[in-house]
Amino acid sequence: MSKILIIDDERSIRNTLKEILSYESYDISLAEDGIAGLEMAKNDEFDVILCDIKMPQMDGIEVLDKIQELAIDTPVIMISGHGNIDTAVEAIKKGAFDFIEKPLDLNRILITIRNAMDKSKLITETKVLKRKVSKKYEMIGEADAIQDVNQMIDKVAPTDARVLITGPNGTGKELVAHRIHEQSNRCKSPFIEVNCAAIPSELIESELFGHEKGSFTSAHKQRKGKFELADGGTLFLDEIGDMSLSAQAKVLRALQENRITRVGGDKEIKVNVRVIAATNKNLKEEIESNNFREDLYHRLSVILIEVPSLNDRIDDIPLLANHFIDMICGEMGLPVKGIDEAAIEELKKINYTGNIREFRNIIERLIILGQESISVEDVKAYTKSAN
Repeated sequence: MSKILIIDDERSIRNTLKEILSYESYDISLAEDGIAGLEMAKNDEFDVILCDIKMPQMDGIEVLDKIQELAIDTPVIMISGHGNIDTAVEAIKKGAFDFIEKPLDLNRILITIRNAMDKSKLITETKVLKRKVSKKYEMIGEADAIQDVNQMIDKVAPTDARVLITGPNGTGKELVAHRIHEQSNRCKSPFIEVNCAAIPSELIESELFGHEKGSFTSAHKQRKGKFELADGGTLFLDEIGDMSLSAQAKVLRALQENRITRVGGDKEIKVNVRVIAATNKNLKEEIESNNFREDLYHRLSVILIEVPSLNDRIDDIPLLANHFIDMICGEMGLPVKGIDEAAIEELKKINYTGNIREFRNIIERLIILGQESISVEDVKAYTKSAN
């Protein structure tokens, strides 16, 4: 049942609104002045607040100001028998959802409340979605190495500095890139990912910069590249150590000039992109072997973040195990399984060559095949291939 708070110093108005709205199946709470109403708004959750403007001690505009200061997301509908255009405009500017004049029109009230409910529901859904997104890219661990990564993300994310993320396969380099974007000023703009190792060398330039119609045999129509699609946001170049030298030269030019040219075209297109790159290779060794451009390396590595292997943060196994059990059981719609202490200790003995990715797969396997509470016997039986 949706909850509505009515703040009004006139008892007759409060009781009339309560009677009408209770009949419409709303759960109604009443406050006789602004101070009492604000206290109730702070201590309980409401879907909509109806607030009179002219009240003793604290008027409705002051209540609205305090609600905004406290970051209470509940839509506030202002009501007044002394309404004028200036008052209505001031209330809306201060964040009120709507303004209704007395004498109150029943249909207007119900429609406005229904619209406010829709907004309230949207706010709630957005919060849940944000929590899910935030949790999805959460960096789990208390080891010094992972805390260093988290601190670096916090410092770097609000800037537009280019970042090069290094570390073995499966350590979570993509996760770091997502976290940086999520905490940046570009978080509402696109996050575009390119896996440089998965795209043939003859197609990588078209993938990054786009192409014009007829520029090569299969170019049947014009296509925007990832740089254009990421305009205003973040471009994540994963496994950049596998990029061809010719594509590297074009990426370097794009970073220097903030302009790109589509394959088969001659028009320069201005782009505003933050580039984050990642690799499991030692790029300095690749430079020595003439497989990677040194000038591009220096362009990309304004900030270097090294993600530790799981074997270097083995004490984080208990936290990671519980995190993945919660996540995977939630995804599968299963009751959350427990895990025995002996099973945790057995998991610590494994050499995780595949790092976090391998560990997650092991936990998923144990959830599917193991007992109600994952035991040491389960770990021994179902992780033989991991040892």
